[in-house]
Amino acid sequence: MAKTRATAAIVAVAVLCAGTLAACGGSSKPSYCSAVSNLESSIKAIPSTNIVQTGLSGLESALSKVQSDAQTAINDAKSDFPNETSALKTSIDTLTTTVKQATSSPSAATIAQIPAQVSAVVTAANNFQSATKSKCS
Repeated sequence: MAKTRATAAIVAVAVLCAGTLAACGGSSKPSYCSAVSNLESSIKAIPSTNIVQTGLSGLESALSKVQSDAQTAINDAKSDFPNETSALKTSIDTLTTTVKQATSSPSAATIAQIPAQVSAVVTAANNFQSATKSKCS
C-alpha cells in the first residue's frame, strides 16, 4: 500500500513539474537567469526518476538536485526577489523533509502529504520564474 501511494505521489510530481519554469539565459542578463534555467532543468528531471526501481529514494535524490539548484538561484536573486525566493526555499525544504521522512519511515499519512507539497513547490517556482521573467527574457 505504501509503495502504491509512493508511486502515485511520484507520478503527481511528474505531472505537476512537467511545465514548471520557462528557461532564461544569456550573458547580458542577471546571473540568476541561468540559475533559474538550471532549476527548471532539475525540476523537469524529476519525472525521469525510475519509480519502480528507486521509489522514494529516487525522488529524494532528484529533490537533492532541485534543492541545490534552487539554493543557487535563491542566492543569486534574493535581493531582487526576496518574497519569491523565500517562498521557493520554504516549499522545497518542506517537501524535502517530508520525502526524507517517507523514505526512512514510510507511512500513508506522510506519503499523502507529498502531492500537495509538490504543488506548493511548483507554484513557488512558477511565481519565482514569473518574477524574474522581465529581466531574463
